[in-house]
Amino acid sequence: MTDAATRDIVSRLERRRDLPDEELLDLIANPAPELAEELAERAGAVRERIYGNAVYLRGLIEFTNYCENNCFYCGIRRGNQNIERYRLTEERILSCTDRGYALGFRTFVLQGGEDPGFPDERLCELVRTIRERHSDCAVTLSVGERERESYEAFYRAGAERYLLRHETACPAHYRKLHPESMSAEHRYNCLKILKNIGFQVGAGMMIGSPYQTPEDILKDLRFLQDLEPHMVGIGPFIPHKDTPFHDRPAGGLELTLRLLSILRLMMPKLLLPATTALGTIHPTGREMGLRAGANVIMPNLSPTDAREKYMLYDNKICTGEAAEKCFRCLEVRVKSAGCYISVNRGDAPDWTAR
Repeated sequence: MTDAATRDIVSRLERRRDLPDEELLDLIANPAPELAEELAERAGAVRERIYGNAVYLRGLIEFTNYCENNCFYCGIRRGNQNIERYRLTEERILSCTDRGYALGFRTFVLQGGEDPGFPDERLCELVRTIRERHSDCAVTLSVGERERESYEAFYRAGAERYLLRHETACPAHYRKLHPESMSAEHRYNCLKILKNIGFQVGAGMMIGSPYQTPEDILKDLRFLQDLEPHMVGIGPFIPHKDTPFHDRPAGGLELTLRLLSILRLMMPKLLLPATTALGTIHPTGREMGLRAGANVIMPNLSPTDAREKYMLYDNKICTGEAAEKCFRCLEVRVKSAGCYISVNRGDAPDWTAR
């Protein structure tokens, strides 16, 4: 593809023209540095037009590493016998939210495996308590696949956001990443139910996961266009030593950054995280993500003794830093990318509060 042809495709993407599959596939698969620069420049301008240079923080609390599932890529999979399991008490979780609130966080993300030790009633009570203590904050849940009744109960309790990566929009690829007990169709249906209930919904996928092809990523982008989530979290696949994919190569930085820019241009109002995984594979990966069009960062508010046990992948960064030190570090990093940390909730522009 010539430089002129590439610029024309990027320009049409920026003007919200739906590209034919073959042209979008060219953008996905084209490793040219000049294309990445062009995409990042235009994506940054689109983000600035909608959000300014604000970066929204999501305070992550990893409250349990128990999980009933046995996904082939995940370090907290049920079959991993080399992990020390934990569940944070309600008191420790609330201590994390109190500390985060004092630092300026106005969104808390409760993330954990699919843990029967946290049934609906327990999670609902936890959400209600957080909202009572910090009524101006948003509570996000990321606790996997449940049934509609569970999601409705969480929403009534005060959770307004839910993160559930679809992982891959290709059922055949999904089958290579998950055991037979899990279903791609069920996961996709969960996302549709969450959106129908009224949640701000976050989907997403790993980049460079085993067996993934450019055509799979194309299907992911089309799936996201149809779903119209409020947030999309993408990050490079990073192997974990105690999983069946321990010897697989990590996903690439360049492709992840290119896809962040493509997503920003395709769906301008998306909330796009510069993920911890990006910072794990490159010392300034999160800053690069912001320059490529991202506008969310998810610092870890979990107790430091728990962070070392919540290893979805190897060599995860920021496992030993206190929340206060991490926050100060992020301020500097975000500023170096030409942005600033916003202390408001950072809701999706098209979402209407209950």
